[in-house]
Amino acid sequence: MNRFARALFNYFIKGMLVVVPLGVAIFLIVWAVAKLDSALNLSDVLWVNPKTGKGIYVPGLGILTVLTLIMVAGVLVTNVITDPIKHWFARWLNHIPLFKFLYSSIKDFTEAFVGEEKKFNEPVLVEVGSSGVKKIGFLTRKDMSTIGLPGEVAVYFPYSYSFAGQVVIVPANKVKHINKSAADVMKFVISGGVTELD
Repeated sequence: MNRFARALFNYFIKGMLVVVPLGVAIFLIVWAVAKLDSALNLSDVLWVNPKTGKGIYVPGLGILTVLTLIMVAGVLVTNVITDPIKHWFARWLNHIPLFKFLYSSIKDFTEAFVGEEKKFNEPVLVEVGSSGVKKIGFLTRKDMSTIGLPGEVAVYFPYSYSFAGQVVIVPANKVKHINKSAADVMKFVISGGVTELD
């Protein structure tokens, strides 16, 4: 009986290791998509049921609208909008202080992951202090002489189980490159070190 109970418990644990991460991942994706769709969906404002006078909510229309706008913007920027127009638009945005700060910060962060010049593509190991402790980060700036710190570099340290992080300026000789893909290292850090580094 004890062997049977142990076998059942073992099967339960193995099943949980498969079902829980899958379930949580699916839940988070569905929750994020539903929240985004609910926030951006204007179907209940645009279409009104003539019999009841209430708005008609069309699930998924908010996400579809955003995806369409992104695609149209991509086509326009690639094929229609010229560099002078882009520069004029950038100058115009610079006249709106708060919007300029938010737009430029989000734009830079987005480009760091999906732009033509990805920023988080150099995983490094940084020795912290004299105790032998090392932190994993991503080299984002190889020269800090513009702010009077020659021989120093900027390293971004993401936090585990979070998309937040911090930028730290360290001596270049304290940085050691990691011969692994940036995506694998990012997964390793965000998972708290439990994901395997192949």
